[in-house]
Amino acid sequence: PFITGAPITQPRYFFGREKELKRLFNLLKRHPLQNAAIIGKKRSGKTSLLHYLKNITTTPAEQLRPAQKSDWLPHPENYCWIFVDLQDARMQSREGLLKYILESLKMQVPTPCDLDRFMDVVSDNLHFPTVILLDEISVGLERCPELDDGFWECLRSLATNGTGGNLAFVLATPESPIEMAQNTGHSSPFFNIFGYTAYLGALTEIEARELIVSSPIAFTDEDVEWILTQSCCWPLLLQILCRERLFNLEEGENDDNWREEGLRQIKPFTHLLDS
Repeated sequence: PFITGAPITQPRYFFGREKELKRLFNLLKRHPLQNAAIIGKKRSGKTSLLHYLKNITTTPAEQLRPAQKSDWLPHPENYCWIFVDLQDARMQSREGLLKYILESLKMQVPTPCDLDRFMDVVSDNLHFPTVILLDEISVGLERCPELDDGFWECLRSLATNGTGGNLAFVLATPESPIEMAQNTGHSSPFFNIFGYTAYLGALTEIEARELIVSSPIAFTDEDVEWILTQSCCWPLLLQILCRERLFNLEEGENDDNWREEGLRQIKPFTHLLDS
């Protein structure tokens, strides 16, 4: 149950971020939809949060934890969620990204698929709430010359004027969108439209304890307190330490060697503990 390498995509394995989820869904459940940025250190859980936003409202109850909240939106079936990973080479060209968005919207892809035709298709046909989740946007700004200011200005125009309030962007980045754009030589006003920023820090102790007790084999109170102390409630560190303790228990080992191994495993990610 403890996931430490890939982002968490199944909502039942995602814990915490209650405050951020309330604010983000509050921006997305009313018309016009509003834009938001998620800022956090590397491995702080930004990508997992994007996946959770996309999946939680339409995941069947039997695939969730008991009492896990999923009724964030009044009519979730009306929403279209588009997850864009800008580390994906197919998303790094202008035409490739525009085609992907149109295909996700189930709209006809024009030939050629340039900005003007893309704008026409979306503005004429987008009559339902749509959220585009932009992950690793710093990669797009630093390495993708086709995603220039003209491209981002096109997206801004759609969000602010061209879709009747039905389009919003949520992006994940290690720094503010404005600073990120300035640092990469971009001046598009697209990066000024994010009126709310969620800053990802450690989980609350209550959220961290909920993650720990999800173990299929219960941990002792002493182990729980040690995990809380060593992780400082950062989700990745919690997942790693819980994984090591569970493996130790499943192997029938009763020593404390798992703690030494756990500290060794979290060492590459101790930047999360820096203030």
